[in-house]
Amino acid sequence: MARSATIHVCSSCGHVEPRWQGRCPGCGEWNTFVEERAPAPAGGRRGGGGGGAARAGAGAARPVRLRDVQTPKLARLSTGIGEFDRVLGGGLVPGSLVLLGGSPGIGKSTLTGMAMGNVAGAGHGTLYVSGEESAAQVRLRAARLPGAALDVPVLAETDLDTVVATIEAERPEVCVIDSVQTLHAAELTGAPGSVGQVREVAGRIARVAKEIGTAVLLVGHVTKEGALAGPRVLEHLVDCVLQFEGERERTYRTLRALKNRFGSTNEAGVFEMRSGGLVEVLDASGRFVGEATRAPGSVVLASMEGTRPLLVEVQALVSPSELVPPRRLVTGLDRNRLALVLAVLARHAGVATGSADVFVNVVGGVRIDEPGADLAVALAVASAVRGASLGGDAPVPLACFGEVGLTGELRSVAHPERRLEEAAKFGLKGVIAPTGSGDGCREASSLRAALRVALPAAAPRAA
Repeated sequence: MARSATIHVCSSCGHVEPRWQGRCPGCGEWNTFVEERAPAPAGGRRGGGGGGAARAGAGAARPVRLRDVQTPKLARLSTGIGEFDRVLGGGLVPGSLVLLGGSPGIGKSTLTGMAMGNVAGAGHGTLYVSGEESAAQVRLRAARLPGAALDVPVLAETDLDTVVATIEAERPEVCVIDSVQTLHAAELTGAPGSVGQVREVAGRIARVAKEIGTAVLLVGHVTKEGALAGPRVLEHLVDCVLQFEGERERTYRTLRALKNRFGSTNEAGVFEMRSGGLVEVLDASGRFVGEATRAPGSVVLASMEGTRPLLVEVQALVSPSELVPPRRLVTGLDRNRLALVLAVLARHAGVATGSADVFVNVVGGVRIDEPGADLAVALAVASAVRGASLGGDAPVPLACFGEVGLTGELRSVAHPERRLEEAAKFGLKGVIAPTGSGDGCREASSLRAALRVALPAAAPRAA
């Protein structure tokens, strides 16, 4: 009995090899190849004879100059959620695929359920495909959501052929598939969520969505490292990749665009999880500044989330350690960036933490991924080491921003004027910023100079 032909596909990048290999030549990851059945050739025979003849007889296509290409204006569909629409670039584009990823319990189904309810309430056709929950479970969640969430048609199905046939028959304007890792193509032998299954599911849904002009929201899982699960080809296939971040124990959530063919990737939306669903946080800076303390180790960072300025509190705790090496724990920031800032503090500012545990936290569960947070981390750690509040006896918390260089200098960051305007709106004056940031701030050319301004009574000693 002839053995069926198989191939080996990398579960990380989708690279295909005829035999199993320990390390993937495509992405360099180890032990990621999984065996799958090779797809049947379109002509019924394996080999290149017939295909070569067909390619030889193919007619040449005529290229068109870009200025002669007609660009139809497609009206975007509003989700009724301002923060969601802004991250998407103005709303959903008909025929587009949007991949929404996030950790379990973060609120992906709640966000899509609210958006679908608003779309249905506006008179547009919708369809909610659930592969993880039954129709009764989806209804229980929709009953807690505002708007017309209960008017959304639901299909609890995992068979890809049934889902595609339903989309073609119903022809909804917006369709949610929760989640793409649960659908199963019967012609493939792999388990749902495998590389081959996810590639086939996403490819067929993309074809039918673009044929009938349906905007599809694909809900995806994430790995334990926080990256989107499944092959990288899934991210290349879709038009927009959104990441829903936050901690389940906290109420704040952040929606970021990692890829967007129809808008900017510099936008971010802030939400708050409540009993009635997600609520847009239009004034996140006011909430964070109102909760900020004046205790040693606390400073307000004037950061940028895309094109929006955001004020967040950065806290640091430094305590003697009995461990070798001491602990370095950070939440909401890059751990490698913390190590860099601590090294610069010790070498160029005389603030040594080599024998102490250092804990740094961005309050509220917000994650900051910009270099402008370096100065806030440095000032918070120095304040915790000295045991003195930043800004002296000022009645309001101290705010700052700036990138710290390896030689101890402060480097400018993007949009300093917008950061200063946001700080001034909440009464935070005397913001410490790099030289050339503009009027209304206290400029400092180096980290040592910034520490003299922030801690005048406890200026750092030379290293």
